[in-house]
Amino acid sequence: MTKYPIEKVLPHVHPMILVNELVDYSDSTGSCLVNISPTSVFYDEKHDAVPACIGIEYLAQTIAAHASANKLDAGNTVKVGFLVSTKNYKASVSHFSNGDELVTHVSRIFKEPNGLGAFECSIKRGEQLLIEATINVFEPEDATKFVTE
Repeated sequence: MTKYPIEKVLPHVHPMILVNELVDYSDSTGSCLVNISPTSVFYDEKHDAVPACIGIEYLAQTIAAHASANKLDAGNTVKVGFLVSTKNYKASVSHFSNGDELVTHVSRIFKEPNGLGAFECSIKRGEQLLIEATINVFEPEDATKFVTE
């Protein structure tokens, strides 16, 4: 596994890079670290936390980092992908608290030749499962052409 800076494997720019680090990946799985602090995007000072619904984006960015790292390993370039839908998003918490160190994990269920794919996803704090979901994604061959059609 190559240790890529998160900026290299996400087709985003700060402040919209929400995950801190790609900590592990293989051909079919990926994990990222997310540290919750007052500087986190979407941080709510009143609740001293980030709403748990933001976990969807943490997971989507983990999928993107996983896919991009594998592309870079193969000598290809990073591509833009799209979150199509989220299925069965189950949260055991309403928020992620200041100081939480979260680990996101994604595992590919399938990837079709046309760019559609699905991932089983989770977010944990230590051994505690906080979020689980299935996320469907689409990676077109040419994202610019796709969004302009």
